[in-house]
Amino acid sequence: MPVPTDRITVSIHAADPLGRAGVVSHLQRQPSMEIVPGSREREGLAPAATVAVMLIDRIDDRSSAELRKVLRGGEQRVVLVARELREPELLTVVEYGVRAIVWRHQATEDSLVKAVRQAAHGEGVLPPDLISRVLGQVGRLRRSETAAACSGTANAPLFGMAPRETDVLRLIAEGLDTRQISDKLAYSERTVKNILHALMTRLQLANRAHAVAYALREGYI
Repeated sequence: MPVPTDRITVSIHAADPLGRAGVVSHLQRQPSMEIVPGSREREGLAPAATVAVMLIDRIDDRSSAELRKVLRGGEQRVVLVARELREPELLTVVEYGVRAIVWRHQATEDSLVKAVRQAAHGEGVLPPDLISRVLGQVGRLRRSETAAACSGTANAPLFGMAPRETDVLRLIAEGLDTRQISDKLAYSERTVKNILHALMTRLQLANRAHAVAYALREGYI
């Protein structure tokens, strides 16, 4: 049998050994795909993976940290096989740059192979029921951007944080109140409140403490 010229190297990331074995079983039968160790398991001159398949139940602190680690450097394209994703978690997944999502209960050999191939070619794959949820999220974010423009907090990014937002959160983390922050940054107190409101609405953060925790976890401050 001739060796495929478009070989795709794939690493598998799963805390569940049984789930990992299932993915390996599905993909290793494909002549065009080669299972390679993950970054922590690589030795010698083992090739880096083109696509990383990651199995999770949902986005939590552990899976979020693992996802960032896999995506670090921007070279690997991730296929996320998830049991469930809440709407706020969709933002996290999109922000991190995940190329494809497959529901775990729908992860057949055909669907996994298709997702890996499309991700390897830079294409995105979403389950049909997720598409409307993503569009709804983007619509809400766009409305938030419009509100921010009206309130003087324009230029905030669709995802992540703008410099003025990190400045405010850094001072909150240092224990300053709204008045002290406005004095420090030469903003009005209303502007400080608008910046925080727009940020927490856009990223669906519950309160100032949640916003500071998010910024710390994601490395903004």
